[in-house]
Amino acid sequence: MERFGLNESTRAPAILNPLATAKEYFASLQSVLALVDLTVIDRITDAIWENYEQGGTLYIFGNGGSAALASHLACDFGKGTVAPNRKRFRAVSLSDNVPLMTALANDIAYEDIFSEQLADRAKKGDAVLAISGSGNSPNVVKGLELARNMGLRTFSVTGYSGGRVKPLSDLCFVVPSDNMQHIEDLHLCATHAIFRAIRHRMTLPGSR
Repeated sequence: MERFGLNESTRAPAILNPLATAKEYFASLQSVLALVDLTVIDRITDAIWENYEQGGTLYIFGNGGSAALASHLACDFGKGTVAPNRKRFRAVSLSDNVPLMTALANDIAYEDIFSEQLADRAKKGDAVLAISGSGNSPNVVKGLELARNMGLRTFSVTGYSGGRVKPLSDLCFVVPSDNMQHIEDLHLCATHAIFRAIRHRMTLPGSR
């Protein structure tokens, strides 16, 4: 049996009433964590670091909880990576400008709210990090499509089996679950791991 393209053999096993108690919730989360490919997170970190060293900007975007995470990560990068005698890490959340997003949604289409911002801001040599629990959000997909057409590096974090964003991404971290809360939990863990690794590298001798 498959649901949303995720095979039973690769999906975390269901736990009876997983939201009934904190113990059951965390046991269920732990079973999902055991299935994720942590090496992809390190590969995304390496690519983001290379983008930084080459002078690129990282654009981050998503909807709902993923929009909140985009803002959270941009905040972490903007404040938490500052180091003496090091150039600043440039990270921008495309989910923050509510007037602009609503204008684009109203006057063009909601699916264009990220692609239009990238068209205004991004340049070749930049990178994007797309966040989508389902992997199928039309505006996230369109943002990645434009990014690829512009020659940007494309990274994503998603759930289920990766959805439409996976083939559009140079690197994609997938949480193999159909539980959106678990997907969001591990997206936060993954982006915190990326941030901490980048922050550590900023303190090493030889960083520019």
